Amino acid sequence: MKILHTADWHLGKRLDRFSRLEEQISVMNEIIEIADEHKVNMVIIAGDLFDNFNPSVEAVELFYKTLKRLSNNGKRPVIAIAGNHDSPNLINAPDPLARECGIILIGHPQAKIQEFEVENFKIINSLEGFLELKLNQFAYPIRLIHTAYANEVRLKQYFGEEKEKALNETLAEHWKTITDDFCDENGVNILTTHLYMNKRGTALLEEPEGEKPIKIGNADMVYSDSIPNQIQYTALGHLHGFRNIGTEEKPVVYSSSPLCYSFSEAGQTKFVSIIDAKPNQNISFEKIELKSGRQLVRKSFDNVDETITWLTQNPNTLIELTIESDSFLKAEDRKRIFQSHDGIIYLIPKVKNIENQKTEIAEIDITKDLEPLFVDYFKSKNANQEPNEELMDLLKEIQKE
Repeated sequence: MKILHTADWHLGKRLDRFSRLEEQISVMNEIIEIADEHKVNMVIIAGDLFDNFNPSVEAVELFYKTLKRLSNNGKRPVIAIAGNHDSPNLINAPDPLARECGIILIGHPQAKIQEFEVENFKIINSLEGFLELKLNQFAYPIRLIHTAYANEVRLKQYFGEEKEKALNETLAEHWKTITDDFCDENGVNILTTHLYMNKRGTALLEEPEGEKPIKIGNADMVYSDSIPNQIQYTALGHLHGFRNIGTEEKPVVYSSSPLCYSFSEAGQTKFVSIIDAKPNQNISFEKIELKSGRQLVRKSFDNVDETITWLTQNPNTLIELTIESDSFLKAEDRKRIFQSHDGIIYLIPKVKNIENQKTEIAEIDITKDLEPLFVDYFKSKNANQEPNEELMDLLKEIQKE
């Protein structure tokens, strides 16, 4: 049985003012092509399907279209759980229609999915936080323990956590109870969750820049030793870099986001995980590189002409650009830079030894009109650098008001 594991799509994500929707359309197509090329039998999406609780119409449409194509019109089960960026109710809302296409949407921890049957597979057992599916082409079933994200308060509601008992212990007991009852060696046993998980005793894993941090009471994470022994593979979401925090025999995998979503991820390669699973055997997995999307780059220059040359030679990038110079950027240089590239997200001017620079303006003549007075003031505060056109236009709009 082949299973594709992906996570952290963040559909609708913007990088500052810059929309990533076209890149997301491209990478969703790439994931679908990988699923078809590798003839995967099931797809797991481990949370953060959208970037916020109220995604755009375009993001929702892309989500539904992608799931339908991944399901191969109901022939291949697709299971998607909510992450900390998702509204559980929004994820659950289309479930009655989604089931007709073989798509299982799970918004809440401890959700009990209604049993159903489509042409190529059926749910043969469903409990709170647990699914057992039978695919027609396999003699054995696949069992899936699922724990969608919820904050501390809701997790206590779902799992009945006692105040003195750590969430880590509560989840371990819950998962163990399910696996002991239903996950024997005659089927494939998978866990999927969107929690901040790490191996006990190792360094903390950094959450992505700009990511909503997951904090669960006094514990920063759930430890991987909470995973029951019967589980052959754990499909995680939340961290955006690909990593296996488990072992080769029992992988515990963050599959990565499909695109770089912050400059802290600049230079990262993104993947999906293709799992090859059989009952009562060690699972093998292969990470497949994703190639869609614009590369995120952090660059620094101390020469405007060199900056423009590099920008012209690297058009398919999104850039955090630092310009270091002896004085503030002139308005005409700033204009040249932005005209040379459409992917400059941040332009950071850095003035060398600004504290040692002396202003040429000894005093300000308050009898002048507002605009020249503002220019004199700005120059006095910014090492004799004149305000750019945008600032002057803003001043004129204020004057009109």
